[in-house]
Amino acid sequence: MKKILKTTSSLVFAGVVTASAMLAPTMAQAAGERFVLVSHADDADSWWNTIKNAIKEAGSAVDAKVEYRNPPTGDLADMARIVEQAVASNPDGLIVTIADYDVLKGPINKAIKKGIPVVTINSGTTEQSEKLGALMHVGQPEYDAGFGAGKKAKAAGIKSFVCVNHYIENPASVDRCQGFADAIGTDLKGSMIDVGKDPLDIEKKVQAYLRKNKNTEAVLTLGPTSAHPTIRALNKTKQAGKMYFGTFDLSPEISKAIKSDTIAFAIDQQPYLQGYMPVVVLSLYSRYGIAPSNNINSGPGFITKDNISQVEKLAGEIR
Repeated sequence: MKKILKTTSSLVFAGVVTASAMLAPTMAQAAGERFVLVSHADDADSWWNTIKNAIKEAGSAVDAKVEYRNPPTGDLADMARIVEQAVASNPDGLIVTIADYDVLKGPINKAIKKGIPVVTINSGTTEQSEKLGALMHVGQPEYDAGFGAGKKAKAAGIKSFVCVNHYIENPASVDRCQGFADAIGTDLKGSMIDVGKDPLDIEKKVQAYLRKNKNTEAVLTLGPTSAHPTIRALNKTKQAGKMYFGTFDLSPEISKAIKSDTIAFAIDQQPYLQGYMPVVVLSLYSRYGIAPSNNINSGPGFITKDNISQVEKLAGEIR
C-alpha cells in the first residue's frame, strides 16, 4: 500500500488541485521542504497514530520532511508554546489543530505574519480557519457530526443520553455533544460528564452516572480514550448490548464492540485525510503557489456492523 500511495498520490492530488496530471513529473523532483504538524493530543491518545502514519506516507510521496509535535499532557497552553517554537524554527509550512481558537490564534497569527503557509486540521471550524488566514481547513464539522449521530439515535427512539467527554477543555468536544442533544431534542445540561483521561476514573464515572440516572437510554463517547472504559463499564453492569451506544473514531476495541452489538456505530472522520492532504497541499503551495480554493470535510462517515469488515483491517493505520 505504501508503494502504491507514493507512486499515485502525485497524480491523484495534483489532479484535484489543478485538474491536470501534468504536474506529476514535477512533483517527483526533490524539493526537501520541512513542514511541522502541531496537534493538541496528549501522548496517550492512540487515535493520532493514523495521522502520524499519514504524514509519514505523504512526506515520502512528495519528498518533504514532516515533523509531528504535541503537548505530552494535552495542555493547550503548552500547545500554544509548541506552536510558537515551531514558528520560530521557520518551517516551510505549518499544520495545526484549532483546539481552542482564543488560546491558539496568537501563535498561529505569528506564522501567518512571517509568511509561513498554514493549513488547519481536525479541531476548529472553517470560519475560524479563514479568520486566521489559513490556506484551508481539513476536518470534520463537529456539531454536524454530533447532530448526524443524534439523528441516528432519534430514529432508534432515543430521547435521553449521556455524553462521556474526556477532553472537555476542547470546545469542539462540546460541539459534538451539543449536536447530539439537539438532534434528539434534549438539553445538554445534565447530559454531559467531564471524565478526564484516566481509564479507571472514566469507567467509575460512567458507572456512577448510570446508577444515578437510570432512565438514560444512550451513551455517546468522543473517541477511544473514553470509549474503551465505557465498554468495560457497560460489560460490568450487564448493560452492554442493551444501552444504545455510539462513539466517535475507531480502534480495534471499538471494532470488536461494533461486531458484538455493544456499539451501534462509530463516527469516522477519516484522520488519514487530515494528515495526508495538508502535506500535499503545502508542497504544491511551496513549489508552485497553488492551493485548493475550498476546504475539505473529511467526515462524518458512519461505521456500523454492516461495513465494519471493510475498514477494521486498516484501523490504526489508514482508518
